[in-house]
Amino acid sequence: MKKFFLVILIFNLNFSIAQCLDAEVFVQSTVNRASDILSKNISKDEKINGLKIIAKETVDIRGVGFYSLGSFRKNLDNNQKKKYLDLFENYFLKSFSSRLSEYTNPKINVLGKKVLNENYTIVNSLLVATSERPEIKIDWRIYTKNPENPLIRDLIIEGLSLARTQKEEFASILNSNDNDFNILFKTLEEFSKN
Repeated sequence: MKKFFLVILIFNLNFSIAQCLDAEVFVQSTVNRASDILSKNISKDEKINGLKIIAKETVDIRGVGFYSLGSFRKNLDNNQKKKYLDLFENYFLKSFSSRLSEYTNPKINVLGKKVLNENYTIVNSLLVATSERPEIKIDWRIYTKNPENPLIRDLIIEGLSLARTQKEEFASILNSNDNDFNILFKTLEEFSKN
């Protein structure tokens, strides 16, 4: 019986370690892909399109979108949820790719990781300093419920959660407009058009 429990313990430990390594490799692979695009001699629009493809494959945009709404999402009907998710995806992809496209060949080193539970792993990394910018600490919150398809749920840059910041911004828009989702929808739409 002791042998059986030992085997189970070792299996679970190995599974956790493999999951952890997968999250690390996933982050390093993602940043390498983005770096390859940013270092190419192509137009800004081409870089943005390349970064959008990477984001669609590696970020849990739906999960981030619902998290950003917080408890407000309970007030949406199915049609509103669909509309919101479509608008949020466009908003997120534009915001993400536009910011990143300003970097030329960013070098990010993955430093370590911490498995929080079977669903989440935090991967620690560092954006290497250049003559134009200081080094920046970036932690990646990776959703690992499906180990074969890890997804980014949040970036914590120098201790500041981008998802939490987004959630606070959306709550502020809704709270100052009597919780009118149409105002939030219009804000997302206008941002995506510009």
